[in-house]
Amino acid sequence: MIKPIYSPDQERYNNGMKYRRCGKSGILLPEISLGLWHNFGDVDPLSRSFEIAHHAFDHGITHFDLANNYGPSYGSAEETFGCIMKKSFAPYRDELFISSKAGYDMWPGPYGNWGSRKYLMASLHQSLKRMNLEYVDLFYSHRFDPETPLEETLQALVDMVRQGKALYIGISRWPYEAMKTAYQYLSERDVPCLIYQGCYNLFRREPEEEGILKQAKENGYGFISFSPLAQGLLTDRYLNGIPEDSRIAHGGHLKKESLTETTLKRIQALNAIAQRRGQTLAEMALAWILKDDYVTSVIVGASSTTQLDKNLKALESPAFTQEELEEIERACNI
Repeated sequence: MIKPIYSPDQERYNNGMKYRRCGKSGILLPEISLGLWHNFGDVDPLSRSFEIAHHAFDHGITHFDLANNYGPSYGSAEETFGCIMKKSFAPYRDELFISSKAGYDMWPGPYGNWGSRKYLMASLHQSLKRMNLEYVDLFYSHRFDPETPLEETLQALVDMVRQGKALYIGISRWPYEAMKTAYQYLSERDVPCLIYQGCYNLFRREPEEEGILKQAKENGYGFISFSPLAQGLLTDRYLNGIPEDSRIAHGGHLKKESLTETTLKRIQALNAIAQRRGQTLAEMALAWILKDDYVTSVIVGASSTTQLDKNLKALESPAFTQEELEEIERACNI
């Protein structure tokens, strides 16, 4: 039996999603965006990837975040998204905001990594082919390259926009001082940085401590958080140790050393606060990131529509009282 062509929910913009302006731009991003770092590679069932992507769009998630080496294997998340684009999303392309990145290891040899013009341009061309796109809405420099001149990396990003292959450009994981150069260089060429992507959650405060959040706001670009749940630590997954089917048990990016006795105590203390608020720990952790206007959106991953629905419940979160915020800080500093 041939499945019918995908038809999105007619109420997709009335299902509770909220949108925030990205810095001083004309772009509105959903408060929760879908990241394809995991669960969309060629090791994952294609049918499940379709189901999650459809469910996301049906619930107002318009922003899909990818990178050249997402998978596994490298490139396969973009290939999966290309299938979804071709079979489902093509009629709705103008409703979607699709991002990709380059900066980490992608192919062998001296031109498949870091921040050279050759690597960035080649990677973008490959990404567009994999995703069945004529352009991406947003292209990032995925990481700071201490060897390549910043001007070379930044000019490549400018030229992508001028060539029509990217509508906006962003920066991911660059240090504060390098962002000063980036902001000025890009602004002078009328291709301002749209958004900064950084790791930010209850356990990882570097964007706050290093001034990145404030810098983005003052210079008129947005901020988007990845790993908002600390790869699962900020959920009820590890409240009682390490489950056999967990990411830690399988030896992925999250290591057993991450779940120290102190970290477990913090997780349990935060979970108790969440329960008093009538929330899961994950809902509270996402809501905490979105508590003020320094953050435009958070990128969540999902291995099922059920998990995605759990994350979307963060949009219903009650506002934090000052007492709750102080209690959260104490829990994070046990």
